[in-house]
Amino acid sequence: MAEIVVRPRGPYSLELSARLAGDATRRVRDGLVTARCCGAVARAWQSRDGTVTIRSESDEAAEKLRWALALDDDHSEFLRRVVDDPLLGRAAKHLRGLRPARTATVAQALLRAVCGQLVDWKTGRMLEQRVIRALAPPDENGHCEPPSTAALAAVAPFELRRLGLHERRGAAVVRLCRSLELERFHGLPTDAVVRRIERERGLGPWSAGVVCLEGLGRFEHGLVGDLGLVKLLRALRGRPVEGWETAELLEQYGEWAGLASVYLLAGFGRGLIPLPAARAA
Repeated sequence: MAEIVVRPRGPYSLELSARLAGDATRRVRDGLVTARCCGAVARAWQSRDGTVTIRSESDEAAEKLRWALALDDDHSEFLRRVVDDPLLGRAAKHLRGLRPARTATVAQALLRAVCGQLVDWKTGRMLEQRVIRALAPPDENGHCEPPSTAALAAVAPFELRRLGLHERRGAAVVRLCRSLELERFHGLPTDAVVRRIERERGLGPWSAGVVCLEGLGRFEHGLVGDLGLVKLLRALRGRPVEGWETAELLEQYGEWAGLASVYLLAGFGRGLIPLPAARAA
C-alpha cells in the first residue's frame, strides 16, 4: 500500500479544486476523491491542517493523482498579480485555494475538448463519459481507466459518431491520435502544442486551451471562445460578442491566462465578477 502525505505548495483547497473533477474515471464525494489510473485506484482527502493524503495500492497511481490534483503547482504569484484587478480581485480573494484538476492522460483532455465544443458543461461531460465507458468498461466501483492515445486511435470515427460525437470532431480526435503519441506534448513548449492542435480541422483555440490546462497542467493558454467567457464578456460590454473576442479579455493576464479563465468562470458563476448594474440584473 502506497501512502503520500503532501502539504500543497501555496493556497490550496481540495473541495474547490475537485468540485467539478468527477467523470468516468473518478468520483468526488464527501471530500474524498477516488480515481482510477495506471491500472489501480487511488484516493485522496484533505485534513484540517491543509495536508492532502493520497492512498493507493500502486505508487504510480498515487503519484498520478498527486499531479492531477495540482498539489505542487503554487499559484501564489497569480493571486498577488490579480489582488487589485477590477475583474478578478474579489474572485481571487474568495477562491484563492482553487486550482483546476487535470485529466490523467492527454488523450482524455483532447476527448473532453471535442465533447465540450459548443455545448454546456454537463452535456459535454456526459458525452465524454459515454465514450470512455465504451472504450473501457467500468470496474466493480464504476470507475473506468482513462483513455490512452492508442485507445482513441483504434476507434473508427463512425463509432464515435454513433456514440454522439460530431463526425468532424470525432475524425479530428482519431486523426490526431493516429499521427502522434499525445503524451509527448508534455515535452513541447505550449506554443508548439497549440499550433499542432489548431492545425486539425474541427479543433481550435478552445480545444487547445482544454488540452493545455487539463491535459498538461499549463496555466498560460486561456480558454479562448469558452461559452461561459462569451456570456461574461457580453454582460461586461452590453452587446453580442464573438468567441474570438474572449482572447482580448484573457490577454491582459499573460502567462496566467489559463488560470485566469478558470477564476473568471468560477467567479462569474458565483456572482464575484463586478458587472454593470443593469447587465448584472
